[in-house]
Amino acid sequence: MKNSLLIFLLFLFPVSLFAQDYAMEQLENSPRHHEWVTIESNDRTLHNFVVYPETSEKAPVVIVIHENRGLNIWARSFADQLAAKGYIAVAPDLISNTVDGIEKTSDFETSDAARQAIYSLQPDHVTTDLQNVLAYAQTIEAGDGTIAVAGFCWGGSQSFRFATNAGDAIDATFVFYGTGPDSAEAYASIEVPVYGFYGGNDERVNSTIPDSDAAMEEYGKTYKYEIYEGAGHAYMRSGDDPEKPADDPNVQARNASWERLVNLLEAL
Repeated sequence: MKNSLLIFLLFLFPVSLFAQDYAMEQLENSPRHHEWVTIESNDRTLHNFVVYPETSEKAPVVIVIHENRGLNIWARSFADQLAAKGYIAVAPDLISNTVDGIEKTSDFETSDAARQAIYSLQPDHVTTDLQNVLAYAQTIEAGDGTIAVAGFCWGGSQSFRFATNAGDAIDATFVFYGTGPDSAEAYASIEVPVYGFYGGNDERVNSTIPDSDAAMEEYGKTYKYEIYEGAGHAYMRSGDDPEKPADDPNVQARNASWERLVNLLEAL
């Protein structure tokens, strides 16, 4: 009977929802200040999840670009964890109000529906949104003037692409298992260092690294990356699960990436 009930519940609620339980608990127990900030962009209201560190000093700002499932619980949890390290995190919900009747990612019936909305976005639409988010980040009084961008999966690709549009208005870009621009010429306009984080078991993404590396070298740009052997795609999320053993490759990659990310941010 219990097994039948479990199967029934799993049918009603996808496993991905259960997998985010730990992230929701993390958010609910966080001592840090969370708030939703709205800005007008592309003729609609764009929602942003903002988290402040517990400090009396001004802090750097990091724009967090979510995966292809939208600004879900884990993405918000990452923003909170970033604030725990001493940074102001601004996480835009890039599919907010892009579908009639859907205000935020959390309003989509399924993560697949959110993903469909993501892939319906036009590149110029995303660029305008990120430029407006950047403009907002520049106005945060608690910010110290340093602004970085970090993205995951689809968001990793967007963070790399935004580096081609942002000029020197940002200080660094952190690409987590995202691909670089398709056009080699696009790399010429990048004015900030790009730092890559990749799982060893992610050939689809990793097969694009040599072209990005060559283009960045051709134009004299800084591109430094690490490949974490044994880790898969989206290891920052899967490795965040506290139920996983410490020797899990995704957990090890996640922990090593956090250390590297914080060290790089401190050096800006």
